[in-house]
Amino acid sequence: MKKLDYLTGEELSAAQTIGLIEEALVQKQETAQGKLRPALSGKNFALIFEKHSTRTRVSFEAGLTQLGASTIFLAPNDTQIARGETPADSAKVLSEYVDGIVVRTYAHARVEEIAANASVPVINGLTDLHHPCQALADFLTMREHYGALEGLKLAYLGDGNNVLHSLLIVGALIGVHVSAACPNGYWPDSNILEQALGSAQESNAQIHITEDVEEACAGAHAVYTDVWASMGQEDENERRQKALAPYQVNERVFRHANKEAVFMHCLPAHRGEEVTAGVIDGPRSVVFTQAGNRLHAQKILLQILAGGNDGA
Repeated sequence: MKKLDYLTGEELSAAQTIGLIEEALVQKQETAQGKLRPALSGKNFALIFEKHSTRTRVSFEAGLTQLGASTIFLAPNDTQIARGETPADSAKVLSEYVDGIVVRTYAHARVEEIAANASVPVINGLTDLHHPCQALADFLTMREHYGALEGLKLAYLGDGNNVLHSLLIVGALIGVHVSAACPNGYWPDSNILEQALGSAQESNAQIHITEDVEEACAGAHAVYTDVWASMGQEDENERRQKALAPYQVNERVFRHANKEAVFMHCLPAHRGEEVTAGVIDGPRSVVFTQAGNRLHAQKILLQILAGGNDGA
């Protein structure tokens, strides 16, 4: 069987993605009861992390342990890539030792090069362009909170970054409406937006980008934001603070959303910048459930890619 990677979220079909979310709910309940499925027993996975990480690293390591697999964590200076070996050569070598590779890096082309040369599944643990595993956890959280995904709307405020890209791609794929309010100059990548709009025609999802916060949030079931300066953008912090300040998620924002709307954030968060403390620490916030769901969504993804479960 040809190996399957997960780099942008579009590699799985709508049915597979929805099946993944539903199965993640089942296994989450089983895990809470102490029932673990060693579906990947005896397998080994390499984690190549060139960016700092808390949630992604721990959720993958914990999830693989619960599935019976072993992990080998490789920091930037741990591999020969740091000394000039090509990602392609490293991917071919690692494929001789492990059953899957998780990559967290900067340029998306780097994870594409690794995937193109690896003979084992490659998972994007975050690049500057995409964060698909986060989107799986996000829509799992909405499904868990509301009981169904059909008819739900997610509103995103702030920088049109990798997190928004994945929300657009996965949301459009599975039929969740996604709107975003971003200032001029901070809109999502035009090619990714075009791709999401194409998928939305098949799923009947509504995809909308605007500069108006009220317009984006109208009727939303979840209001989502991210930090204003992602890793590698620290030198742009002052400019970003000024441009993105009107897009802060605060108590006033929720006047335009659904009365039951929840607050979401991929974390880490900067209270007083992209979100007020009153919102993220308040009763609307589901950010820690959302973070926990990284574990459960990724466990099913790993089984689909490396264990032969099609997720449908």
